[in-house]
Formats: sequence, C-alpha cells, structure tokens
Amino acid sequence: MARYTGAVCRLCRREGQKLFLKGDRCYTDKCSIERRGYAPGMHGNARNKKLSEYGMQMREKQKAKRYYGVLEKQFHEYFLMANKKSGMTGENLLSILETRLDNVVYRLGFAMSRAEARQLVLHGHFTVNGRKVNIPSYLVKSGDVVALKEGSRSLDKFKGSLEANSSRVVPKWLEMDRDNVAKVIAEPAREDIDLPIEEHLIVELYSK
Repeated sequence: MARYTGAVCRLCRREGQKLFLKGDRCYTDKCSIERRGYAPGMHGNARNKKLSEYGMQMREKQKAKRYYGVLEKQFHEYFLMANKKSGMTGENLLSILETRLDNVVYRLGFAMSRAEARQLVLHGHFTVNGRKVNIPSYLVKSGDVVALKEGSRSLDKFKGSLEANSSRVVPKWLEMDRDNVAKVIAEPAREDIDLPIEEHLIVELYSK
C-alpha cells in the first residue's frame, strides 16, 4: 500500500500553513511552521514569489492530498468518482475524502492525527457494521456503524486519545454514543468540512 514516508513537517512548510499532520506537536512551539515559516529547499526563503494560475491550482491539490494522506493515483480516482456524481464536483470530492475510514476515526477523536488513524485502522482496531475493517481508504456510507473492536476498548491508548480530544467537535454527519460507537447519519456537506481548501481550483486543474 503506497504512502508518503518522508518528513511530514516539510509538507506543512511547503504549503505555508499547518496541516496538523503530527497531532499534539502541531499545537506547540516545536511546530516547524512556528520555527521556520518558509518552504524547504535552498530557495524556500526567497521573497516576492508569485504563483501562476497553474501554480495556485497545483498547490491547492497538493494541500488537499496532504491533509488526507492520499497519493496522486488514488486522489485522481476520487476526482473521477466525484465527477460522476450529481452536484458540485469539488464538494463531492471533499465529501468522498471525508468518508475514508481513517478520516472518520480521526474525526471521532480516536487518534491525534490522520496518519495515526491510518495506522490504527491498519492494525485492525475498528469495525464497520460489526465486521473488522483494516483498510484506511474504506469509504463509509450513510447508515454505517463504526466502532472500536471489543478487545481494543480497554486500551489506554484510546482512552487517552478520547480524553485529549474531548473538546474536538464531532461533525454533524457523524453521531457517537456514550459507548463510543458511531453512526454515519448523512453524507458530509461542504459546511461540515472545516479545512481551508479551495476545491474549485482542484476542479479547474483536472479539467484542463
């Protein structure tokens, strides 16, 4: 399964903003954006750099890919899926990305970052509709029930994450009960997705 294995702080610096890829570290002064708020590389600190129209579209696509931890081939497949659905292609794309199981696990507060959520799913800690699913890219749909596997519910790791993320607001399209069992009650709407992504630029890029 292909995935990015390089230094994730470089990705935030390249996009010029926090992508919250390292959990708690992103909220401290150890965050690379706080220490070196310019792009990596020998020309990263150059001033007066103006992006072309293509450059802005490319940066927006890269930002979305990095938020969700998706590589180019899979991201393009999601775009094709979004383009076939009725409605706005850009909003459909973000909705599809939001319904990835690793993102759902992160949104519910079981993990501190999407990368950690991906690892937890791979290790088989979660079930969907009572069946173990260890595929991070699994797309949940309305009516699905996502839960911690019975044997994982007593682990300190999850208790600590849920406590640390207790102030995180669970999106309206998800509903979690007191037993930490969640249900997908709707498809994610654009207003439910709090990421600063200009999805229309991605659509323009792929439409060329």
